[in-house]
Amino acid sequence: MQTLNPTALVHEAWLRMVGSRDPDFDSRAHFLGVAARLMRQILVDRARARSAEKRSGGVRVPLEDDLAFTGERAGLVVALDEALGILEKLDPERAKILELKYFGGMTAEESAALLGVPVHRINRQMRLAQAWLRAQLDREPKNENSADRALESAP
Repeated sequence: MQTLNPTALVHEAWLRMVGSRDPDFDSRAHFLGVAARLMRQILVDRARARSAEKRSGGVRVPLEDDLAFTGERAGLVVALDEALGILEKLDPERAKILELKYFGGMTAEESAALLGVPVHRINRQMRLAQAWLRAQLDREPKNENSADRALESAP
């Protein structure tokens, strides 16, 4: 499986967005939110496919601001998606902020404009969400009790 560069990711997200119909977005914010969600789905699908090919154990990859998809990062993308799934149930706003940052590539200012909140709130929520996320990603390999432990350590 080849590396998915940003241009290819945007093209695939656009094709999924428009499909065979004419998309109708309420606003720029609506468009960007849909785009970030689609890019997350695309990256996670590719990462899961890559992981299935390799059947490797949990690969530890540092979490960085940019989340370009490469085969070496497949485990990170899947782990990030799973952690965001847990966080979405606990704190949807923080999960959305992380999704916009890691999958949408948005800055704090862009996220604030999109969500209609002050930048300082985005920065604070981002710091808290990243701390929780790092704790989640540093945990031992998941087992059937991992979701219960995650709920106990929720932000």
